[in-house]
Amino acid sequence: MDFDFTPRQKEIVGRVSRFMEEHVYPAEPVFDEQERNGERWKVIPILEELKAKAKEAGLWNMFSPPHSGVPPVDDTFEFEGLELTNLEYAPVAELMGRVRFASEVFNCSAPDTGNMEVLNRYGSREQKERWLRPLMNGEIRSAFLMTEPAVASSDATNIETRIARDGDHYVINGRKWWSSGVGDPRCKVAIVMGKTDTSAPSHQQQSQVLVPLDAPGITKVRPLSVYGYDDAPHGHFEVVLENVRVPVEEALLLGEGRGFEIAQGRLGPGRIHHCMRTIGSAEVALEKMCQRLMSRKAFGKYVSEHSVWEERIARARIDIDMTRLLCFKAADMMDKAGNKSARAEIAMIKVQAPSMALRVIDDAVQAHGAGGVGPDFGLSAAWAYQRGLRLADGPDEVHSRTIARMELAKYGDLQAKIRAERRG
Repeated sequence: MDFDFTPRQKEIVGRVSRFMEEHVYPAEPVFDEQERNGERWKVIPILEELKAKAKEAGLWNMFSPPHSGVPPVDDTFEFEGLELTNLEYAPVAELMGRVRFASEVFNCSAPDTGNMEVLNRYGSREQKERWLRPLMNGEIRSAFLMTEPAVASSDATNIETRIARDGDHYVINGRKWWSSGVGDPRCKVAIVMGKTDTSAPSHQQQSQVLVPLDAPGITKVRPLSVYGYDDAPHGHFEVVLENVRVPVEEALLLGEGRGFEIAQGRLGPGRIHHCMRTIGSAEVALEKMCQRLMSRKAFGKYVSEHSVWEERIARARIDIDMTRLLCFKAADMMDKAGNKSARAEIAMIKVQAPSMALRVIDDAVQAHGAGGVGPDFGLSAAWAYQRGLRLADGPDEVHSRTIARMELAKYGDLQAKIRAERRG
């Protein structure tokens, strides 16, 4: 592994860093003010201004990776961004993670990134023209509806939403929640995962379909807050689909029964993108912690001089740097061997990154005293967001199970051993 930045990587990181310094960081108070005032679910003007500047600067759709040898369905390659490798994109995403709205500035925010990759790889020409082109232009936003309140959705075979064939249409019935992005007035389409054939093998029952959010039968039941934060105007909603009809030809992605195949291709990059941004969030928390500790005195000396804080600062620096290296390793493996071969590394970074960030942010909260749990320093909101990431794209336990099983496989077939013992 060689993690020395290439000339191209140095150039793009430098450009993004300068853009953040010149435009994004100064816009934070403006964004906060516009977000606070008026309707919660709205388009924020400063964000649209920044998006136009980023597009003009050529810092747009940077998440879009080079083709991995699997061409899109219709063999068209025009729907591309800068085509950075995962390893090239990692430090760029870390910079975005320093500001909660920065990824959208560059059209690199979830769930749009994953949805755009799905459409680019699996969508028909018509689906791309209708949905992918405006998404890549930053004109609309999208959602991904998978998780359900009635079942343990960490095991996606439990999903109950039905996608029933009725002539040339599908009829969709189900209840989804934590549907990120549905609250945004620009959100026009959702990729919905549900069952098209309940008699098929468990991992071939599910399909994914495109559903316009203005289709009759869709009800936005309520926004779901995370520790009191509603994440407006993006939001996370509970959504009911009741007899929602969509044309099969316009809606179906890849083919019936291939929902899991699409999900695995989608979630790998999305998981690591979250982790890259998480490192940036942890760096900001450490900066705030150090600045606070060096500005306050207690018991006759700066708080930073007390040994307990020296230990916490050192631990934070070690943990952030270790996590970054693990993230680089996972990105490097994805680039060189593919997402499937990097399965263990993706799982490891998905467990490690949010947990690490939560520890650093929690220490930063402690350093700020009562102010840390309030809204003034942004730490409570950062903590709430990172806590949610321990569940997003699969909870820690699922990823830990993957890691453990792959480790145990080095020493024999555990499942075969269990079956043999049961037979005996």
